[in-house]
Amino acid sequence: MRRTRNLLLGLALAAGLLTAAPPPATAGPQTAASYTWKNVRIDGGGFVPGIVFNRTEKNLAYARTDIGGAYRWQQATRSWTPLLDHIGWDDWGHTGVVSLASDSVDPNRVYAAVGTYTNSWDPGNGAVLRSADRGATWRKADLPFKLGGNMPGRGMGERLAVDPHRNRVLYLGAPSGKGLWRSTDAGATWSKVTAFPNPGNYAQDPSDTSGYASDNQGVVWVTFDETTGTRGNATRTIYVGVADKANSVYRSTDAGATWTRLPGQPTGLLAHKGVLDAVNGHLYLAYSDTGGPYDGGKGAVWRYATKTGTWQDITPDPQAYYGFSGLSVDRREPGTVMVTGYSSWWPDTQIFRTTDSGATWTRAWEYRPYPNRSNRYTMDVSSSPWLTWGAHPSPPEQTPKLGWMTEALEIDPFDSNRMMYGTGATIYGTENLSQWDSGGRITITPMVQGLEETAVNDLVSPPSGAPLISALGDIGGFRHTDVRQVPAMMFTSPNFTSTTSLDHAEKDPNTVVRVGNLDGGPRIAFSTDNGANWWPGQEPSGVSGGGTVAAAADGSRFVWSPDGAAVHTTVGFGTSWTASQGIPAGATVEADRVDAKRFYGFKNGTFYVSTDGGLTFRAGATGLPATGNVRFQAVPGRSGDIWLAGGSPTGAYGLWHSTDSGATFTRLGGVEQADTIGFGKAAPGATYPALYSSAKAGGVRGIFRSTDAGKSWVRINDDAHQWGWTGAAITGDPRVYGRVYVATNGRGIVYGDTAGS
Repeated sequence: MRRTRNLLLGLALAAGLLTAAPPPATAGPQTAASYTWKNVRIDGGGFVPGIVFNRTEKNLAYARTDIGGAYRWQQATRSWTPLLDHIGWDDWGHTGVVSLASDSVDPNRVYAAVGTYTNSWDPGNGAVLRSADRGATWRKADLPFKLGGNMPGRGMGERLAVDPHRNRVLYLGAPSGKGLWRSTDAGATWSKVTAFPNPGNYAQDPSDTSGYASDNQGVVWVTFDETTGTRGNATRTIYVGVADKANSVYRSTDAGATWTRLPGQPTGLLAHKGVLDAVNGHLYLAYSDTGGPYDGGKGAVWRYATKTGTWQDITPDPQAYYGFSGLSVDRREPGTVMVTGYSSWWPDTQIFRTTDSGATWTRAWEYRPYPNRSNRYTMDVSSSPWLTWGAHPSPPEQTPKLGWMTEALEIDPFDSNRMMYGTGATIYGTENLSQWDSGGRITITPMVQGLEETAVNDLVSPPSGAPLISALGDIGGFRHTDVRQVPAMMFTSPNFTSTTSLDHAEKDPNTVVRVGNLDGGPRIAFSTDNGANWWPGQEPSGVSGGGTVAAAADGSRFVWSPDGAAVHTTVGFGTSWTASQGIPAGATVEADRVDAKRFYGFKNGTFYVSTDGGLTFRAGATGLPATGNVRFQAVPGRSGDIWLAGGSPTGAYGLWHSTDSGATFTRLGGVEQADTIGFGKAAPGATYPALYSSAKAGGVRGIFRSTDAGKSWVRINDDAHQWGWTGAAITGDPRVYGRVYVATNGRGIVYGDTAGS
């Protein structure tokens, strides 16, 4: 599925709430509680645009994601360890990783170029993070421009590279016309390479007024020719790729002092990747007519002879209707090269392999005859069974798919049998790659455990049934009966591209409703078995997106505030809808957890209440936050008891409480800012549910808990566990005291337990 990142786009439009100065603190410093943190297991769920193997140490590999940080491979457990969880709220943009570089001279050193958007959606500049302990700890060098880990062209690269002989020298290709940058002190400081002549000129859509698709994709990769240097001396020959269809490749032969356009190069396409086989003196280039990662209708693969200057078109499929990107040379067998047709969406992606430097190619699958396919691989997704999407396609499509958005492919430099490649949903890999050449079939499996990259929109933890049901961007959501296990399947019947909201009936947790986005609909679905099975409901006219939804306490009715239409109510399961009166379109809706006819709404600083099942609403409290993101929840077991969190630093921002169904609210003085609110099992000896919030209290941003109805709060996360932006949703577990589920934007669902529980 495509990583549209609707959640982060909505965040970005309200990005002022992340960066402007907060109001003065009204409470003293908070004392951190002792918590352990883990991921709710989904395994993957997002685009992996880059995989990097260290060239001198076996089994040392890294992966980057577009919004969910970076990871290091752990060979002993065959899993990935997250490296950027320390990034906090104010620097949320640094969870987008545009490039990684692993130092082949000193394998302990690793670098990450971070920043999510180059337009106004990300208010902060980019940075280069450097680590001397393989990503366990980091130091930061701020840059005077933005980087785009989630921008068009993010699958090209790598933009960041370490000189293989003089490892204090690094290069970084910048977007937005900022050119080529260099560090000579191991990433501590950076300066522009003023001699580099071309900052790029390609933009996906120059007419885009948001600045997202109209940004110049810039300088996109750096490759060293290691044969032109000696230990301790800067490598002489460097190749650089530029997003310019007429001038894609430049070369320096004097360690970056001067640069020239590589003569004779092909034109009309963009060089996504440039990978050098130094043994045979071949620079391989994978081209596409666009920057990707979604689009691309034409491509080519070329080989450049570094000693003679000869160019050779070695495109494996000259009739390709897609672009090429994922590109790797087998370092143990340098004439062996693999490349992906990254933008071949239908019927599947394509992977090509040559063992004679591109003279001849074989492909992962071919028609025998159309529409039947003969595959050089078998796929085993039993560890992540949801990767079939519950689909039953007709030939030539198959499930699970070989992939899509396959811009990252790497052959292990120490093991010719191992290859990994990234897709829009996971990392796949094989460990019997030589079977490809001997007539057998390679086995492809997910190699993604530990890498969690979902963007989370909503969470519920019902009092019975599954402990967690989630609403996710891009892959819809899951019902977790065990948070330590990967669920068998995401929500189906229907499969939303993104689920925007869900709710369960408090007194009947088997009744669950979800809404989301799906081209052409349906955009609402119901379940009567706690989310195990679903069926689509009917829609009011005009619906264009999911919006928010609420289930009556007894499951007898539902209120839906969809995108594109008015708030509506239905008795039963959505066979007919009635427009609600007295509440504006686009209001956020929630249900009372006791009174089945009582529903609530909020928009633009005004709270609304209905006592007739959502047929009519009346305005209640005003003066609540009129700007920024606002979320509210009703307390289980207490009719009319409501907590509201949100706002922006330019207006009201904090946490409010009502005990009269929203007629009046009282602001809590000890919380300067709050963005989510949720409830869990009461503390031992307490009668009021534990409260959880992603908030700022005592001048500190974090995840907070209150066990005394909001009178006092304690921070339960720590500086090593911050996960960037956590403002979408939070919920405690009604069955386990202390357990809390936290929504992140790109690091999946994180759950915390009190230490020792």
